[in-house]
Amino acid sequence: MKRLRSAVRALVMDEDDHVLMVRLVYAHGAFWVLPGGGIDDGEDVLDALRRELAEETGLLDPQIGPPVWNRVHEFDLTDTAGVSWDGQRETVHLVRIARFVPSPVLSAEQLRGENLHEHRWWSVDEIAAYDGADFFAPRDIHVHIRAVLENGVPAEPFDLFQQD
Repeated sequence: MKRLRSAVRALVMDEDDHVLMVRLVYAHGAFWVLPGGGIDDGEDVLDALRRELAEETGLLDPQIGPPVWNRVHEFDLTDTAGVSWDGQRETVHLVRIARFVPSPVLSAEQLRGENLHEHRWWSVDEIAAYDGADFFAPRDIHVHIRAVLENGVPAEPFDLFQQD
């Protein structure tokens, strides 16, 4: 049976529908992902998301919207506590906010310790057209963002599965 870590992420979107993403760098490649991360034992999902957003972006107590999608992502993962996982099961919540300059609570050294190296606001078209060396997670994230923009928040979050 796969050991999947519970995680939560935010689809942080500004007034122009640009998406805030963070760049994670590993030995096997770099990935643009939505801000967020693992849920600590006994931690409430929304409290975990608030903590992660503060740590990674500097957003303090944002208005967290409903979940828009769930994602199971299988990959080899060792968390900051040294626990090994086969991947994670994450829920993505919409967070609408005015554009801001990320100012993480964690220091640059602490962020690097979590493999986070950069922040960037992306338009959906920029994501769809990107042909650089980095990857997006999920790889077709622009399709899912567009679905939320065109159809609104779904009554129930839709499910994604990705295996690397």
